[in-house]
Amino acid sequence: MTRSLMKNMTRNAAFVLALFRSQLGASFALRAAFFTSAGFMLLNDLLLLITWWLIMQCFGHVRGWRMEDVMCLYAVSAGGYGICVVVFGGVYDLSRKIQDGELDSFLVQPKSVLFQALASQTRPSGWGDLIAAVALFAMSGRVGWHSLPWIGLALLCSAVTFTACAVVMHSLAFWFGRIHSLSRGLWEFTLTFSLYPPALFDGGMKVILFTLVPAGFVSYLPVELVRQPTALALAAAVGGTASYAAFALWVFARGLRHYASGNRFSAKV
Repeated sequence: MTRSLMKNMTRNAAFVLALFRSQLGASFALRAAFFTSAGFMLLNDLLLLITWWLIMQCFGHVRGWRMEDVMCLYAVSAGGYGICVVVFGGVYDLSRKIQDGELDSFLVQPKSVLFQALASQTRPSGWGDLIAAVALFAMSGRVGWHSLPWIGLALLCSAVTFTACAVVMHSLAFWFGRIHSLSRGLWEFTLTFSLYPPALFDGGMKVILFTLVPAGFVSYLPVELVRQPTALALAAAVGGTASYAAFALWVFARGLRHYASGNRFSAKV
């Protein structure tokens, strides 16, 4: 059973990589649009830090979080989001595909329907997020060569959770129909809250940020791998990511049983 699962995961990974290469080539074909999109996203990410810089100039820290910590938080969130939309750009309109019955062409393929739908597109703006993440890590002064493995793991956890969160939000379309705007809005709420230091939230709000809007799994737990890499931080980040990813796969599989075909018989090659 375990060997079969590993073989299936390997095949899906190879398939996603092949799709990613194809989509990346298509993105670079329109170089002006590619660099413009990535550039504007990079500028947007860096401008968001101005407010925090002003706050830190006045108060020095916010409940123990200093400017370098906020930079690390932004870097993990921007980097995770960037990887998500570059590799799995199909998350942006997954609910629309479900609503319009556009999963038909994926159903006839001997690969995971979900992975096909997610990897069917890439978004060039994600490269701007990745460049911003590198710049923010460098400016934070909290990272070095010894931190690179922890940074890589933190970004991977963030990217997987961002993707899983989008799958959960967009899978609501299986049951509730045309809710594309709502699904996108809920996902963007997660991105927004992932950029705020967790020290700002207490009690019930923290529960929400680890359940309905899983910003805690997206950035709060992964960033601790960079700030204070301990066995507990590792277990929390990896365990949280794996749990939420498993939940997303379960939700999509359950929803697929309710899928209504759009009577589209074209097959992707």
